[in-house]
Amino acid sequence: MRDRKDELAENLAKVEHRIAAACAAAGRKREEVTLIVVTKTYPASDVRILSELGVRHVAENRDQDAAPKAAACSDLPLTWHFVGQLQTNKVRSVVGYAGLVQSVDRARLVTALSKEAVRQERELGCLVQVALDADESGRGERGGVGPGGIEELGELIAGAPGLRLDGLMTVAPLTGPYAGRELAAFERLMDLSTDLRRTHPAANMVSAGMSADLEQAVAAGATHVRVGTAVLGVRPRLG
Repeated sequence: MRDRKDELAENLAKVEHRIAAACAAAGRKREEVTLIVVTKTYPASDVRILSELGVRHVAENRDQDAAPKAAACSDLPLTWHFVGQLQTNKVRSVVGYAGLVQSVDRARLVTALSKEAVRQERELGCLVQVALDADESGRGERGGVGPGGIEELGELIAGAPGLRLDGLMTVAPLTGPYAGRELAAFERLMDLSTDLRRTHPAANMVSAGMSADLEQAVAAGATHVRVGTAVLGVRPRLG
């Protein structure tokens, strides 16, 4: 276990250096960017080590993996982010441990999350997932709403009992006009965030950037970056 802790500490230090350098290059303060470590496919023991190393935000994208892991780590001072496409039949479980759901992309999901948050007497932070590979009113290949759907969905979240509209999230698209143009994609997300904050000033969270493109996300103005592989290593293949 000692060896794994050393490995994770070294990787975290490298990622911290990258974030700090990106902030300096963009003229931003380091504390403006929060690191979320994506722990999917890795065991609860790694989450425990990360907590010991000072990580406070972790993310998962599959409830069947996240729920037992969150339960095993319930004594730790962590905020759990759900970042995967969320089916309504998993909502009850996810609301039980997640502090934020970053992948809200349809009205039916808002209704289900609201109902369950009220039932569990919790306040759940929500981000609208934006699909930059979709047209204005379309849906993305990996979930998310087109830019034209943000305002309506944001209003639904803001008005839903038990939910809090925290901002926007995106994944750099693999297809469409922003494919291979991560900086441009993240700058577009920042423009959309500016539009959203005109009516919802507190919705100032912008989640963008992963291991390969966190520098571009920081340069564009992201407030949160979601880093998995660069901290935990190359993921084992599933199945």
